[in-house]
Amino acid sequence: MTTTVDGLMAGEPAGHHRTALTITPVWLPRHAGTLLDNGFRVALVAGHDDGDTLRTVYLFTRGADDGRVELHVPVNPAYPHLPSLAGVSFPAGRFERELHDLYGIVPDDHPLPRRLVRHFHWPKGWYPMRRDAGDPPEFGATEGPYQFRTVEGPGVYEIPVGPVHAGLIEPGHFRFSVVGETILNLKARLWFVHKGIEKLFEGRRPQDAVELAERISGDTAIGHTLAFCLAVEDALGIQVPAGSLRLRAILLELERLYNHITDIGALCNDVGHGILNAHAQRVREQLLRLNDTVTGHRLLRGAIHPGGTEVRTLPDPEVLAAIGTDIAEIVDLALGHSVVRDRFAGTAVLTTQQARDLGTLGYVARASGLTVDARHDHPFLPGEHPHTAHTHTDGDVLSRFTVRAEDIRHSIALITRLLQISRDNGNRATQLPRQRTGATSGVGITEGWRGTIVHRAELAADGTLTRVKIADPSFFNWPALPLALADTIVPDFPLTNKSFNLSYAGNDL
Repeated sequence: MTTTVDGLMAGEPAGHHRTALTITPVWLPRHAGTLLDNGFRVALVAGHDDGDTLRTVYLFTRGADDGRVELHVPVNPAYPHLPSLAGVSFPAGRFERELHDLYGIVPDDHPLPRRLVRHFHWPKGWYPMRRDAGDPPEFGATEGPYQFRTVEGPGVYEIPVGPVHAGLIEPGHFRFSVVGETILNLKARLWFVHKGIEKLFEGRRPQDAVELAERISGDTAIGHTLAFCLAVEDALGIQVPAGSLRLRAILLELERLYNHITDIGALCNDVGHGILNAHAQRVREQLLRLNDTVTGHRLLRGAIHPGGTEVRTLPDPEVLAAIGTDIAEIVDLALGHSVVRDRFAGTAVLTTQQARDLGTLGYVARASGLTVDARHDHPFLPGEHPHTAHTHTDGDVLSRFTVRAEDIRHSIALITRLLQISRDNGNRATQLPRQRTGATSGVGITEGWRGTIVHRAELAADGTLTRVKIADPSFFNWPALPLALADTIVPDFPLTNKSFNLSYAGNDL
């Protein structure tokens, strides 16, 4: 059985709302252009080493109809070249640079062919995601230091920050070119820690890989675990009971709550209102203790597994309502303070067009006026989350603050509604088949608290994972931070950075 998608050649149904089409490299620009013209976005690009050939999988998604189309492009390992899509999709260009660094697949005519993930001490010709990569090699500065763009002119000087920071965060280097206090250019250099997370999935059974998914980005245990389990369930054709799906939605919102109130407090602290931060952290602790009561873990680990969800108890709606009232008061006090509001308003603006061109996701996108939300666009629990109308969409710090506050209110309302529908504690994980007739693949999409998370998994006939590709929203949103900071002042960097609050761990896989 084949199906035609928006003028493409016929492809094979591959899973939930998903069609796969295998093409040669020469056809890639035409098919990708057709999909982009029809409202799809590049959700991820995954490299594969199939032994006798290399393969690139381009996943395109569309929110209007939960559309999912894959373009599979085999390439010859002796000449691993593909035409670049960077000219028509900014995210595709970044995925291509990652693909080159990890697999040695060359995107021809890429406008910025510099390395992205690759460390300068990796020997030339060593690609860590290849089957024959072997153990990590000895360090050696074979490609020289990273080349930063130099800004020249009267009074221009540079301020380097990081990569080691005074806090429990992963490394990232920020190089400011400034005149006085005004930022002319900021370059964020990431990928100091390539942990090989995707490689660690290989050869594991899905149920044994859950703990790894929970730790991709520590503050997003539910978001990544849910995306991973949805991908596995899509691949294996597993139907999850409705009660467990509702529990998953509740856990996803609980994760959103404790992270958003943390950021609300930190943003207040960055403009000198420490007392509001203290109260926000008090509420965060209440939510973490609630998480522990519900799942047995403060970060909600251990509840979601392929085929099932199980919690110890359900959250109390009255407790959540009281927490919501508490948070609303903190937000009102913050926005009612002239100094706080003045520092937030008009600071570090990311315009709607900039957000769209970069492919931003989550609250960063919604604060700039884009209606991007996988809970609505790619629902695993249909009909439960309409698009939210936000009061501030000017793309500034104020908008990113208020979007979080409104998300909190909507999350508590959604949890309360789901608890009214069912008081089910869920089901234990389904026994997964150990043997199938052939290899299979699946895609999982969910709206983590930072934005849309996508996992794509391939499984062998024996039920083990052969490839898991992870797309955290921070991969899409990091390029927006330097753009928003142009023409702001250096003292606003901590405030702006926290308003984006991007993950190093989710980016540096």
